[in-house]
This record gives sequence, structure tokens and C-alpha cells, in this order.
Amino acid sequence: MNKSILNTDIQEFILNNLNSNTAKLLLKGSPFKSIDFKDVIAQIDSKKKCEKKLPTWFHAKNIYYPKTIHIEQSSSELTADYKSKLLVGKSLIDISAGLGVDSYYFSKVFQKVIHCEINLELSAIAAYNFSKLGASNISCLAEDGIDFLTHSESRFDCIYIDPSRRSEDNKRVHDIKECNPNIIKYEKLLLNKADKLLVKLSPMLDITATIAALKYVKNVYVIAVKNELKELLFEVEKNHKSTITIKTVNLLSSGPVTFNFTKKEEELAEIKYSNALTYLYEPNTALLKAGCFKLLAKKYSLSKLALNTHLYTSNELHDFPGQVYKINRKYEYQKKQLKSIFYKTKFNLKLRNFPLRAKELRQKFKFKDGGDKYVFFTSTINNENIVLECSKINVSS
Repeated sequence: MNKSILNTDIQEFILNNLNSNTAKLLLKGSPFKSIDFKDVIAQIDSKKKCEKKLPTWFHAKNIYYPKTIHIEQSSSELTADYKSKLLVGKSLIDISAGLGVDSYYFSKVFQKVIHCEINLELSAIAAYNFSKLGASNISCLAEDGIDFLTHSESRFDCIYIDPSRRSEDNKRVHDIKECNPNIIKYEKLLLNKADKLLVKLSPMLDITATIAALKYVKNVYVIAVKNELKELLFEVEKNHKSTITIKTVNLLSSGPVTFNFTKKEEELAEIKYSNALTYLYEPNTALLKAGCFKLLAKKYSLSKLALNTHLYTSNELHDFPGQVYKINRKYEYQKKQLKSIFYKTKFNLKLRNFPLRAKELRQKFKFKDGGDKYVFFTSTINNENIVLECSKINVSS
């Protein structure tokens, strides 16, 4: 951590060049003799990365920014704020804390937060930034969180874990046992130090397999932001053996859209199937990831197009945790007829349970993406391939 970065003239330069081309700035050479200009350029790049994802950091004065990779790997403020409201207690330890966005938001609801980060520089940067953000109840420890818990006699109300999802050769991993730290290996230790764990995992992980691997899962949170899937959270409570609830949330600027269910409710739900009617319903990505398909139709009085076509339909308009469309035209999938209609036109392609891929359809129809027309290539309960031309009638939720 080079504290010369915090000099007033350098901070002003960073602020004045946020919209500049940093590659061109670097070629011009440094106006500063006291510092490596590459470090200044790195600060500009990192600060720009924070503008939408971490606005509190972006707008605060004299923040020291880590490398862009640490910003990319951190939680967004929107998801961190949501997570902070899931737990209660006086003390929490974040054992793989990184930049500390989650720690910062947990500090708003817990009296004491410990931030463990083995990367010495990142730990120092987080501690400095916490002081600038007024988070005086966070203690930063530059050590491995598992090692700290192993040798500490302290107990906590909650432990938060965001394990690394990279292998030693920097490849992405998609199994909880391959993450670092290995939660399965240390689960007994963790539950001796706190009665509740909150584990953040990649949205690519299999929910059912992860529940089977972890003991005492109480709640699973499937989190999307503006319909983009972001993370899975597994809430583990010591000795919990009853029903596991899956909670989906799509965080929008208008507020969270939620839908909760249990696997048993989904298994027992009975639904109807139908050809496409007047309206078409597309679930948000959190619901699709969670595997809530039959119960969704039952809850909102909808019919499903087909068993593996996760689209729903009705003649009457219903509220729905996803996007709703008005079906304007219906076509059988006949290449010659469809070419006369869609060839070189402009529309938004939607594929659901269809035998051809998007790339193949683009080659066939040479269409342009965009506009206010949405065209679904999908299948019916009778395994017939159909095309639905639709218009959006509500904001995605």
C-alpha cells in the first residue's frame, strides 16, 4: 500500500481523469516524480470499477483502491446490504473477507465484526478504507480465518464465509469441496465457534448437491440483481433438522421481488398444461435457478407450455415474479414461412426448450438484435416446435 497515492495533488489527478483513456495517459508520462505512474493509473481504473458496484467507496474521499480483480471478486453493495439483514446478533467474523464490502454492511447491524484476510496488502487497504467510511467496529486481522478460529477461544453469533472459487492453478471450480477454505472439511470447527453460518457460493453450483454436502442447512437464498443471477447463500444453523426453505430474490431498483418455497411443495404441486393463450410468463433467473416450476404455475393460476418448457400462459393477466408478455402472433416452426416473416428483421430472440441453438437461428434468419419485439422459439406439451411473437407489457421483476 503506497500512501503517496493519498497526496492531495494525486487524488485530484485521479478524480479529474476518471473519464480519460488510461492507456493514453500512461503514454503521456507521469506528472509526478514521487510515485510510479502505473500505481496512479491503477487507482483510476479501480475507482471507475466501483462507480456502480460500490458507490459508497466511489463517492467517499481519499479511498485507497485495490487491484481491479479484488473489486470484481467482491460482493456488490446491493447484495451486501441484503445479506446484512438476514442475520442477527452481536458478533460476526468474516473469515475470507477480501475488500470487506460484506464486512462493512454487517458492521451496520452487528456490534463487533472481525475481518480476516490473509492477503497483507488487501487487509491493510480494507482497514484504512473502513476508517474513512466510519466503520469503527470492524477489526482487521491479516491472517487466515480458519487458522484464527482454530487457535482462538472466542465464539461468535455468526460466521460469514465467501470461499475462493479458484483452484491453485487459477481455474474456476464448481464444487463446494474444491473451494478454499473447504467448508465441508472445517464444518465441525465452524459450528463449534458459532451456531450459525452464512456461506456465499457461486450461482453455478448445484443447490441439491450442496445441501447434501452441508449439514444443518436451514435456508437457501438464490439472489439475482436486475434479473442477473449473482450468488447463492446457504444459511447453516447448528442442529437444524427440519424443513429447508429456498428463498429467491430479484433485487430491483423498485425493491426486492421474492418467492419462497420448499422442495416438498414443489414436488407435490399439480399443474395444468396448455397451448399458448393470450399472455406469456417468463420466470426471473432466481426462480429458474431454484428449480421452482410447478408451484409457480399453481401459485399464480397459470398453465405451463410443456414439462421442460419453463414458460407459462393464461388468458387473464396475473401478477408474476418475472417478465410478462402479450402474445401477438403464433406460428408453427416452418422455416420457409418464418423466413418471409422474420428474415433480416429486428427482434429480441428468446429460446426455451427448442432443438436449435441461438447461433443456428441467427444464421438462418439474419436478424438484428433489439427493438420492442420479442420472439420465443419454444416447444409445446405435444413436442411441437412453435414461435411466439410477443410484446413486453411490464417491467422485468
